[in-house]
Amino acid sequence: MGKYIELTNSNFESTIKEGVSLVDFWAPWCGPCRMIAPVIEELANDFEGKANICKVNTDDEQDIAIKFGIRSIPTILFFKNGELVDQMIGAASKDAFTQKLNALL
Repeated sequence: MGKYIELTNSNFESTIKEGVSLVDFWAPWCGPCRMIAPVIEELANDFEGKANICKVNTDDEQDIAIKFGIRSIPTILFFKNGELVDQMIGAASKDAFTQKLNALL
């Protein structure tokens, strides 16, 4: 069973540098973030072996959030081979995330 990857300063670059990655910027106190959490977990299962499904807790990893100019959460960034290629701000459906990921694969 796939599990999303918790990103920190120490593993961020090495995790996103190859392939496709979805990175969910979230915080425990954020209602919409908690609302999409089950969707992120489902995506981790659906895309196991195909894409990295990741989360960044903005309370714990403020440096990463600042680096990417995250001003509101949830913000979902899409990377391909380490390059930022797309983003979504706010909660969205599983279909919306799936379509973005499939377009990048």
